[in-house]
Order: sequence, then structure tokens, then C-alpha cells
Amino acid sequence: MSRRTQESTVTFLRPFTLKALDNPQPAGTYRLVVDEDEILGVSILAYRRVATMLQTPALAVRVGAVQFHLVDPADLTAALDADRAALDEP
Repeated sequence: MSRRTQESTVTFLRPFTLKALDNPQPAGTYRLVVDEDEILGVSILAYRRVATMLQTPALAVRVGAVQFHLVDPADLTAALDADRAALDEP
């Protein structure tokens, strides 16, 4: 089975929370890593997501250290949508 990893960034314009995180996170741009496994036995090349990880600073460890948190993609999408919707509020 083949695995691929895709990296991107997500930007929050306001502080945000996710169910997978213990504390609210500050606004900023965060690295997002998505692992996908190849689906075998189908006639086209296809993958399924097996992990979505958000990188945050590891504040309690040492300067420059980071942590990766497994996050629910739906929870992340909802947080991003809420962040964008807040821009439209008067």
C-alpha cells in the first residue's frame, strides 16, 4: 500500500479553538499535513485520508519546538468557516 503526504497551510485571522487542542490558539498561519493511503483494487488511482495533523508551537518545551495534533477535518473546516464569517460581522 502506498501512502502520500500533502502539506499546506491554513490561516486564521482570529484566535481559534479545535476539539483536539487543549487551549485556544492565536491567530496566524499554521502548517497542515494530510496523510493518505492508496485504495487498492479500484480501476483508477484513488486515495483515502488517514490523518490530518495541525502543527502548533510547543510553548512548554523549548523555543522553536513544534507539536503535531491529529485534528478532525470537519472540525478544522468549521473553525476556518467561523473565522471567515467573523469578518462579515458588523
